[in-house]
Amino acid sequence: MTLDEQLAAGVAALGLTLPEGAEAKLLAYLALLDKWNRVYNLTAVRDVERMVSHHLLDSLAAVVHFQGKTVLDVGSGGGLPGIPLAIARPELQVTLIDSIAKKTAFLLQAKTELGLANLQVVASRVEDFKPETKFDVITSRAFSDLKEFVTLTRHLLAPTGHWLAMKGLMPHEEIAYLPDWARVSADHALTVPGLEASRHLIVLEHAA
Repeated sequence: MTLDEQLAAGVAALGLTLPEGAEAKLLAYLALLDKWNRVYNLTAVRDVERMVSHHLLDSLAAVVHFQGKTVLDVGSGGGLPGIPLAIARPELQVTLIDSIAKKTAFLLQAKTELGLANLQVVASRVEDFKPETKFDVITSRAFSDLKEFVTLTRHLLAPTGHWLAMKGLMPHEEIAYLPDWARVSADHALTVPGLEASRHLIVLEHAA
C-alpha cells in the first residue's frame, strides 16, 4: 500500500471529511518531517510508513473533539498534533509553541512550504508566553504529566476553554493529582487506524 493509499484508508476509517487538497498537504508535511528528522531528530519514529499511523492518523483521530476558534499546541516539536489539525480544520487558528530553536525553525519552514495561513509559530517557553488573547483550546502530545500541563498553561486558557491532553493509557494516577482548580470533563478513547496502542484524549476545564 502506498503512503497516499494508507492515509486515505485511515481518514476513511476515522470517518473524516477533509478539505480539498488536505491529504496532499498532509503527505507533503510528512515528507518534510522525514527530511528534517534525519538531521534534527524531531521524532523517534524513523519509518515514514509508521509516521502515517503514529503521527498523522493519531493526530487526526482527535480532530472532531476540537471546539472553538483558537488552539495552542504546547511543546509542538515536529508540529504534532498542530499541523495536521491546521490542515484538516482551516477555520481554526492554530498556534504552535516550542522553546527549542531547531524545532521552531522546522515549524516555520513547514508553515511556509505548506501555505498554512491559519498557523502561527512561537519560539518561547510556555510559562513566558503572554499573548493578548487567551485560547479556546490548549492541546499537547508532549507532556508526560497532566498536573504540569495545566499548571504551566493555566494563564493561557480562556475562562470557558478546554485542555485536550493526548495520552496513551488512561492516566488515573495523574488525574488524582490534578490541582483543585482543574477537572476532567470528558475522556475519549481513540481508535487510530494502524496503531495497536491504547490512546485517550483527556478533556479538562476550569473547575467551577
